[in-house]
Amino acid sequence: MSDNKFKYTYKSPSLRERKDIESIRNFYLPKDKAQEESKENMIRKLDNKVNNTAVIVGLIIGIVGCLTFGVGLTMFLEWNIYIWAVIVSIIGTLIMVLAYPIYGIILKKLKEKYGPNIIKLSEEILQESQK
Repeated sequence: MSDNKFKYTYKSPSLRERKDIESIRNFYLPKDKAQEESKENMIRKLDNKVNNTAVIVGLIIGIVGCLTFGVGLTMFLEWNIYIWAVIVSIIGTLIMVLAYPIYGIILKKLKEKYGPNIIKLSEEILQESQK
């Protein structure tokens, strides 16, 4: 006798998988049909804006300083322009040294600018989750 039974298994996506699927789906939906932007996404975007802007500016300044130092080193080793090489290398070193403090200043100013919005949104989210 043959055993012709139908087997069906169902696996529900986890909460994390569901969020990932929804975010991918919302990306491909037309703008007018996309769901209203959630508070969680807004707070993430603001946080990323604060952090990423400061990091990008700091990196750009550090890279410019490193390249300036490299030009000074090239002037010294390859082109034999010693006095200008030292001056350009010192300028490049100063630019590199200033990269981190400038990053900190920009981060502080952006925190002051966007901080109240982030705090307000986070309080709303936390109050909604307690209900």
